[in-house]
Amino acid sequence: MSTKDFIEKDYYKVLGVPKDATEAEIKKAYRKLARENHPDANKGNAKAEERFKEISEANDVLGDPKKRKEYDEARALFGNGGFRPGPGAGGGSFNFDLSDLFGGGAQGSGGGSGGFGGGIGDVFGGLFNRGSSGTTRVQPRRGQDIDTEVSLSFTEAIEGATVPLRMSSQAPCKACSGTGDANGNPRVCPTCVGTGQVARGSGGGFSLTDPCPDCKGRGLIAENPCEVCKGSGRAKSSRTMQVRIPAGVSDGQRIRLRGKGAPGERGGPAGDLYVTVHVSAHPVFGRKGDNLTVTVPVTFAEAALGGEVRVPTLGGPSVTLKLPPGTPNGRTMRARGKGAVRKDGTRGDLLVTVEVSVPADVTGKARDALEAYREATAGEDPRAELFKAAKGA
Repeated sequence: MSTKDFIEKDYYKVLGVPKDATEAEIKKAYRKLARENHPDANKGNAKAEERFKEISEANDVLGDPKKRKEYDEARALFGNGGFRPGPGAGGGSFNFDLSDLFGGGAQGSGGGSGGFGGGIGDVFGGLFNRGSSGTTRVQPRRGQDIDTEVSLSFTEAIEGATVPLRMSSQAPCKACSGTGDANGNPRVCPTCVGTGQVARGSGGGFSLTDPCPDCKGRGLIAENPCEVCKGSGRAKSSRTMQVRIPAGVSDGQRIRLRGKGAPGERGGPAGDLYVTVHVSAHPVFGRKGDNLTVTVPVTFAEAALGGEVRVPTLGGPSVTLKLPPGTPNGRTMRARGKGAVRKDGTRGDLLVTVEVSVPADVTGKARDALEAYREATAGEDPRAELFKAAKGA
């Protein structure tokens, strides 16, 4: 689409909507007209096909708030090919040939110089991606995202760690400075006009975009392809980065590091780096969410009579927990603030599970004491409730 077409065409008339139409009204009108004039519904009808193109072109401008604003401003300023100066500019109207107007400048009929510096075509550069010279500007391209993996020890995952990551990705080819052309002077792809995408129709009046098949989505075509990158402008690059893994990550967690992926093209931003974390098991500690777990053996006497038990912590001094008399096997107690680091910087708890340790061999005074204990408690049956419940069920 030329800038002249952009100014002279009445897209509101094409869609049959008023100039103050809402976005919803524009969308509704476009869908209705697109369905009626879609090539799939009008096989061999050249007129309907041309009408469909006009409708799509109008919707492309009016359906985008930014483009619509620029279009309205351009129509107000240069409506019907005429330029009307404001008060104090000499009065009357100056009529220009739009093809001259969008060159370097214009000469008004009043004899005064009408030069406009860099060319009024610059006003519409944002809409058509064109500068005053009329050449299409190829859009920047964002770099690709990179996926990698890292293995951490249990302690590193809890406390956080800085690890080196060696990554291979596509980066601008150094031989051709990322242009893809051996002479460093690629041309804009005529198929996609530098956008890197082409539209294809789909049912219901909608259109989808695909990467341009001729330039493979780059927007540029190399006349003399670079021997290193074969005209792609990208070459394999390896680099080592020091990456900080935050404290408290869990096994299998996927971390996103913005802007640490492959470099972009033509000033585009870098992609993102996604790191999948693998955490090795610890011989003593386990994990449940933000809490750490540990199983601590205690003697029968400690469990029955109560006492104080020293418990190890991960990477810190031990803590002492007080066992109440009659502590059963498997009871879990809590040491607050000794767990994994949370996102807010606080820590979870250490969950301590008691395991009564039974000696494999009892001799001497210990055996005599246990025999005496058995005689003293001979009337108690710890399984009585079990059988009663079983019978009742």
